[in-house]
Amino acid sequence: MATFTLNKNERLKSRKQIEQLFKEGKNFVVFPYKVFYVTANDQRSTTNNLQFGIGVSNRNFKKAVDRNRIKRLTREAWRLQKNELKALVNENKITLNVFFIFTGKEIVEYNFAKEKVAVILKKLIKLVDENNTPHT
Repeated sequence: MATFTLNKNERLKSRKQIEQLFKEGKNFVVFPYKVFYVTANDQRSTTNNLQFGIGVSNRNFKKAVDRNRIKRLTREAWRLQKNELKALVNENKITLNVFFIFTGKEIVEYNFAKEKVAVILKKLIKLVDENNTPHT
């Protein structure tokens, strides 16, 4: 049975990992999110090979309440939909770090955020699949 959790160790918190993500990672845009991701062959034997983070600019949202709401809605959409990607990452024994930056100018509704996160997850699944298929 799939577990719908977003534990502390599933969150991208390490400054070193986040800096590496922005420096060496790839990105794509699914409005209103800019998605940064980096994959690596996994040397660790942990079950949490998928880490996620989100940032919202205080330039567009002056109130912390608004920034926190966007982050909360996005994390919830991620938490409920990430299981297919997580299974693929664990199956291929890779580490995937993902960071969303919210670039929109207005607070979004949950259903809109959920749809966009679903599109992002499909794209990430496709990218992970392409990068890990054996080339003959």
